[in-house]
Amino acid sequence: MKILVTGFDPFDHATVNPAWEAVRRLPATVKTATIVTQEIPTVFGQSAEVLHAAIVRERPDVVLSIGQAGGRAALTPERVAINLDDARIADNAGQRPQDQSIQPTGAPAYFTQLPVKAMVAAIQQAGLPAQLSTTAGTFVCNHLMYQAQYLRATEFPDLRAGFLHIPFLPEQVIHRPGTPSLALADAVRGITAALEAIITD
Repeated sequence: MKILVTGFDPFDHATVNPAWEAVRRLPATVKTATIVTQEIPTVFGQSAEVLHAAIVRERPDVVLSIGQAGGRAALTPERVAINLDDARIADNAGQRPQDQSIQPTGAPAYFTQLPVKAMVAAIQQAGLPAQLSTTAGTFVCNHLMYQAQYLRATEFPDLRAGFLHIPFLPEQVIHRPGTPSLALADAVRGITAALEAIITD
């Protein structure tokens, strides 16, 4: 089995994104699976192009995309992606789409093929906070999750794909009193636990 794990670059004037920082520290092998990684630009449209190229290049069995969810206290596997871009802030190319379909011919929503409840349980068993999420938002995280599902529906029918949000790093909340965070080593450990659940499924 080969799993492609993606992580976003920093956005909204930040200098770090825990998603890519954690992804690039993942082991090359988890259980019986080969892990390959790809940094994704936090840009509507381009993010999907980079993902598509990585899928064509690597031919993975599974895609797990990782994104930052500032304000969340837990690692949160996402159950569903919706066909909507509605940005509160601009992406890294200055785009801020409002009330736009991601794919005019796509389904209103796509559910993940990944075992999200087993992923939650595995992360919790590793001693880390985890909750199932039913909203990936309407920014580039949801955009990428949806685009992965659209690629599965139109081009890669054997692919399984999903998304996992992780909290801020401690260094990101120094000036955000009361905002939860998760150490980078714990984020890596939590993602690894989620990968183990995917492999076992």
